[in-house]
Amino acid sequence: MNDRINDPYINVFYDAILSLKTREECDKFFDDICTIAEIKSLVQRLQVAVLLNEGKTYSEITSKANVSTATISRVNRCLEYGADGYKTVLSRISINNNEKKDNEV
Repeated sequence: MNDRINDPYINVFYDAILSLKTREECDKFFDDICTIAEIKSLVQRLQVAVLLNEGKTYSEITSKANVSTATISRVNRCLEYGADGYKTVLSRISINNNEKKDNEV
C-alpha cells in the first residue's frame, strides 16, 4: 500500500471500488462520493495518460483535453517514475471499445 496514505479506511475505500460491477454502479458511487469537479479532474488525468501513451505531444494534449502543461507533466512523471498504476490500467482498458460501447447506447 502507498506509504503516503496513512488512514485505516483506505482499504475500505479500495474494497468499495473493487466491489463495483457495472458502469452504472460506478456512476452512482462516484456521483455520491465525489463532486463533479473531482470526477472531471480524475477523468482528465486518465485522458492525459491515454494521450501520452499514444505518443501525443503536450500541445496536442493541451488542446484535446483542455488541461494545463503542469497536469500533463505530473501525469507524465507518474507514467515514467510512478508506481505503475496508470500503466496497469492502460494495459487493461481499451479506449476504442469504450468509445464504441458509449456510442451504441
